[in-house]
Amino acid sequence: MDTLKIGHYIQNLRKTSGMTQKDLAEKLNISFQAVSKWENGDALPDTGILLDLCDILGTTADKLLNGGALAASDRRLMRLEDVMTGFSNIESVGTLFGRDCTFFTGMIEGINEKMNIDILTYLADPMTREVMYAEVLIQGIMLGRTVDMEEIEANFQNKHMVETIRRYLAKANGTPEKEA
Repeated sequence: MDTLKIGHYIQNLRKTSGMTQKDLAEKLNISFQAVSKWENGDALPDTGILLDLCDILGTTADKLLNGGALAASDRRLMRLEDVMTGFSNIESVGTLFGRDCTFFTGMIEGINEKMNIDILTYLADPMTREVMYAEVLIQGIMLGRTVDMEEIEANFQNKHMVETIRRYLAKANGTPEKEA
């Protein structure tokens, strides 16, 4: 483990959250010196507070302990939660920058032209939004990534989309559809 890399990651997340070392320390009931030691790479967070630290900083333990990098096994797995967050972030650009901002309008126009859709209309409707999630997951599968079908089954309302994702996953894995 690269303690310096982990420390820089903690510091970056803390600052991005607008917290001082003291603020973070108070939330964890520890000293600000402990936070300073983490950020300087002199020590690692105690396992007893690791999950609370991750919750406060909005990250996961594996990502924190890898200094912000995804673990190798996670790079292949596409999580539905991440796909949903991606689409929410697209919408957030309009909220944060303004819907008339050139960055937002350019991004939306680019997606609409490339995908031949009206993404904002699709995202406004829960059924077509789910189709967009499925499209991203299928594109990922076609590029060599994988998905957790249990997660898909538990969270998708559209059972046709679930079966479509299952077929693409089976084809990518070289298994008959019945066994996927």
